[in-house]
Amino acid sequence: QVQLVESGGGLVQAGDSLRLTCAASGRAFNMYSMGWFRQAPGKERECVSAISRNGGNTYYTNSDKGRFTISRDNAKNTVYLQMNSLKPEDPAVYYCAARATPSETSTFLQASDYNYWGQGTQVTVSS
Repeated sequence: QVQLVESGGGLVQAGDSLRLTCAASGRAFNMYSMGWFRQAPGKERECVSAISRNGGNTYYTNSDKGRFTISRDNAKNTVYLQMNSLKPEDPAVYYCAARATPSETSTFLQASDYNYWGQGTQVTVSS
């Protein structure tokens, strides 16, 4: 089992950057494929980015590719989401998620694929 705690959200202006951090507690963090999701009011939770257990495979939505970078440090039990050039359409609650998997290289893109979730961190962008 793993517990996830997100941090790093806040209020920024359009064009600014934020780095979200997800700290995991529990055992064997390197056995979990990780994802970042966001949910805006009235909308479904969507996958922003995902990273495999070994960090070698990543996924981004088309709208975020080139602006966002996901990374992980298995020694620190942490996954990051660097968000650059934030847009007025980016505001949402951003969630970190984890899924245990035997595959070192798989990424998972559906919310239903994940077993563990953090409480979320709010990102607000002013234009």
